[in-house]
Amino acid sequence: MSLIGNGLLLFIILGLIIHRQSASDATSVSPLTDVVPTRDLPSTPESALINSTAIPRHRWTYEQWVEQLGREANAAATNPPQHLTILAGDSLSLWFPAELLPRERTWLNQGISGETSTGLLKRVKLFDITQPETIFVMIGINDLIRGIDDTTLLNNYREIIRDLRWVHPDAQIVIQSILPHSDKNSNWEGRERLLKISNQRIRNLNQDLKLIAQEEGAYFFNLHSLFTDADGNLRPELSTDGLHLNQQGYLVWSSALKLYSQITLEQS
Repeated sequence: MSLIGNGLLLFIILGLIIHRQSASDATSVSPLTDVVPTRDLPSTPESALINSTAIPRHRWTYEQWVEQLGREANAAATNPPQHLTILAGDSLSLWFPAELLPRERTWLNQGISGETSTGLLKRVKLFDITQPETIFVMIGINDLIRGIDDTTLLNNYREIIRDLRWVHPDAQIVIQSILPHSDKNSNWEGRERLLKISNQRIRNLNQDLKLIAQEEGAYFFNLHSLFTDADGNLRPELSTDGLHLNQQGYLVWSSALKLYSQITLEQS
């Protein structure tokens, strides 16, 4: 997609962000002050979200999360919505605010905080019975934080794509690039582990992921460049702690999703 490479996509996205913020101000909608789980937010006219329960989930174990995501996938399968789209990944996907998700789709959030590529590979079966139009995957930063080698991560990605393609042959599978971190400007609680991961390594991995996506018949969506500063690090104004995104960061991601869907996915 040439728009991403030449910077025009970023220009358009910034325009969309300004437009959204103006619309938000006009309707007196206050910005989010805290990052909250997508599925704990009420569904709004702006986007539809599969949410089978409103039970607080602040201290759930990994196993409890898996059980809940299975229930939500079952709900989507029991009453299949139009344009079902799955977000599969870690906390970056989990905390995506529902009101920022593109309104043209019905979203099933399958993100779990701290998730790795190995964990995601094991649980993509949770939504086997659904009929998604598109599946967006973003995973990998927790692998790097935990010291998992690049070969294992890339092999897991390939297997994830193959599993999804086998079960959902008609779905559009979109691999989203691993996002950068803020390097020395990070104040995340695991900062020392984060500093051991160079953003150059992440860029190299993204090049490998692009190749794997091409080989396996999936799409590759390069979000990385939309979030970097002049030094190749995560832009501080888009992050809460140098690793996770704030509302402005999700606004960039949301606008990119909308534009990518219109330019690439809807034209294929």
